Amino acid sequence: MGFQLPNYKITQLLNGFSMASELYNTIDALSREKGIDPRIVVSAVEDAIVMATRKYYKTQENLRAELDKETGKINAFAVKTVVETPEQVEDPLLQITLEDARKTDPNLEVGGELRIPKVTEGILGRIAAQLAKQVIFQKVREAERDTVYNEYIGRVGEVVNATVKRVEGPDVIFDIGKAEARMPRKEQSRLESFAIGERVRVVIARVEKASKGPGVVVSRAVPDLVQHLFQTEVPEIYDGTVVIRAIAREAGERTKIAVMSKDKDVDAVGACVGMKGMRVQSIIRELHGEKIDIIEYHEDAVTFAEKALQPAKVSKVTVVDSGGKHLEVVVDDSQLSLAIGKKGQNVRLAAKLLGWKIDIKSEEEKRQEVEQQMSAMVTQTATPLESVPGLGEGLVEKLAAAGVTTVEALADMTPEQLEAIEGIGPKTVEKISLAVNNYFASLEQGTAVEGAVEGAVEGEVPAEGEAAAAEPSDASGEDITAEIPAVVEEVASADEAVASEEVAATEEGTVEADTLATNDNEGQAEDSGEQPASEEESASGTRE
Repeated sequence: MGFQLPNYKITQLLNGFSMASELYNTIDALSREKGIDPRIVVSAVEDAIVMATRKYYKTQENLRAELDKETGKINAFAVKTVVETPEQVEDPLLQITLEDARKTDPNLEVGGELRIPKVTEGILGRIAAQLAKQVIFQKVREAERDTVYNEYIGRVGEVVNATVKRVEGPDVIFDIGKAEARMPRKEQSRLESFAIGERVRVVIARVEKASKGPGVVVSRAVPDLVQHLFQTEVPEIYDGTVVIRAIAREAGERTKIAVMSKDKDVDAVGACVGMKGMRVQSIIRELHGEKIDIIEYHEDAVTFAEKALQPAKVSKVTVVDSGGKHLEVVVDDSQLSLAIGKKGQNVRLAAKLLGWKIDIKSEEEKRQEVEQQMSAMVTQTATPLESVPGLGEGLVEKLAAAGVTTVEALADMTPEQLEAIEGIGPKTVEKISLAVNNYFASLEQGTAVEGAVEGAVEGEVPAEGEAAAAEPSDASGEDITAEIPAVVEEVASADEAVASEEVAATEEGTVEADTLATNDNEGQAEDSGEQPASEEESASGTRE
């Protein structure tokens, strides 16, 4: 229950009946139990006397109380400030003139203080004693809270032994020696329950100075507890041979711890596990069955990610963004659920351990993603069938009815697929093949012609410059009439050459048209069962 100051003791203090030795013993006992300075207790007692005196006299005077160390008596005074003239007195309760003050104390000067004693012996009763008691304990509690704050603020993160004192709703109150500590529900492990008087190890999470209850908050859910347990159970960690690089924990579920050995002859994971798992099993018992994964630390994020996602087997790890710390992990379809874990626990702990963002995908999902990216990169062109000169309207309609509407789709079809279309036979397939090949060949020739034209234009630029340079000769009055016939002859020769080429091209195109028309007639006749016309009749019709 702690130290309790009886009401009759308070009454004796107020009325001045207590001897000095008894009062000092009471103050010393209270200070020693609460761990606070005795002067704080004395100040609290003096404030209590002032409050009780003010309540009894019902006055607004400036009251003070002082403890007489020789007699142990607490005297109360009304304090007034000395001013020189009556005109300077603003409040008679707080100020007094020099003339009136020297009637009581001749040694007073302007600016000094006059103490007027207030009688407290035998007049302050039970109610005043109760009020004084409240003031004393309020001051003592404030001093005690400050003492606890100063004691434990520098010990945040330290593991201490605590005894369960009581349970208040979801919170558990512990006795940690000089103070009480509170463990909220969120700082408790799901697997743990506490009994009164049980001794456990807790971590000082934070210290709250303005808290109404215990100012120290402890926890058993932080990773620091696991680190302390490993330091206690594993000598290699205690002496620094094995170093704990990272810990990720979800209290009551699973903990992942990354360790690294400074000695190449010491296995970091084996040292933490111990012979037949004795060391790690001891820690698991302390944590009431919480699962622990011990992982070897690697500087390489890719290798570390593969280790952190155990027990799942990783197929591939890719760094998406090294600056943003983003990884993409690909696992086998059968390992996807194991890599993610229950409610995403495994990948979440791995991400905490690495400090990187991790995206997990199965091999099938990755394959589909790559296919979508490739299809998006390939630009699909669609050229209508009407662009092919050698295909008649009837043939285009048949192909369109079969769902073939573009030249690209037609070029990708096999002869067997074409013959499967109604109304198309082997002869028509040959015609289609020839038309499509001629179409693509013309596209290639058109590209070559464009390149040649561009080269010719570039070659003609200097000629234009020469012509421009020759213009001043005309202006100078030189006779250029003699050059005109030569130029006319050159132009005529060029026209004849061009005409010859056009005639040759026309004849060649006529022959190709005859061939295509013949094949078209033969295919239509074959498909409809009619006799095809002879090549001579077709040729004569073309000549006519």
